Amino acid sequence: MMHFAKKLVLAGTFIGLFATPTLAAQCGNDAGGFNAWKSAFAAEAKKAGVKQRGLDALASAQYATGTIKADRNQKSFKYTLDKFMKVRGSATIISQGRKRKASNAGLFNALEKQYGVPAGVLLAIHGMETGFGGFMGSSKIVSAITTLAYDCRRSDFFVPHAVGALMLVDQGSITSNTKGAKHGELGHTQFLPGNALRYGVDGNGDGRVDLYNQTDAMASTANFLRKKGWKPGQGYQEGQPNFKVIKQWNAATVYQQAIAIMGAKIDG
Repeated sequence: MMHFAKKLVLAGTFIGLFATPTLAAQCGNDAGGFNAWKSAFAAEAKKAGVKQRGLDALASAQYATGTIKADRNQKSFKYTLDKFMKVRGSATIISQGRKRKASNAGLFNALEKQYGVPAGVLLAIHGMETGFGGFMGSSKIVSAITTLAYDCRRSDFFVPHAVGALMLVDQGSITSNTKGAKHGELGHTQFLPGNALRYGVDGNGDGRVDLYNQTDAMASTANFLRKKGWKPGQGYQEGQPNFKVIKQWNAATVYQQAIAIMGAKIDG
């Protein structure tokens, strides 16, 4: 029997403090100011509720050159839909998604009953993000996300996720050495840390939220989509009510389209 009730608690100060950041920490465009930024940011993180374990993780974070390189070279926004589907291996994702849906029918039926999100959408995301858990990233999450919070390009966007990552360390969900994607995403479906903190749920009923556990990750992904406005029983192709919710998952239009197309084929 599946359990989907327990949510990872979001610290009450998290959203309010960082909705419109006014940080003393100065952003930068290279590694030169990172250590000074960390010192200033530590004070802001502490005000937001980050405890000692999280602050220690911040202190040990290193400037992630690979993350900056990846952030400057995001190709998905440049691909046509056909090119994107080919690069992502859509045929394999659809085939494997159908098999996984059939072999885990109880899980996906329970998720759809609880959240209203069909299996195809969850499996399309799972397949595209990590090849169904085959590769969940090789970058240290805390270093990656704090580097992006420091970087001037999109500092305001990543600051709340940096705080989220430090809170996840405080809670024992991750450590300073836990690895994820280049932009600090974690787990089977690559949640940004702030979203993991806010939308993560305990899907398998073991009393903790672990996005490296497939059941927790699937439940958390469904919870994210439902909280973003998913309408149970409504369509999710372009022009249908739930497509705008898929847009909340990834900013690239081709990525959104691919989720919808592959999800329908998996569900079909």
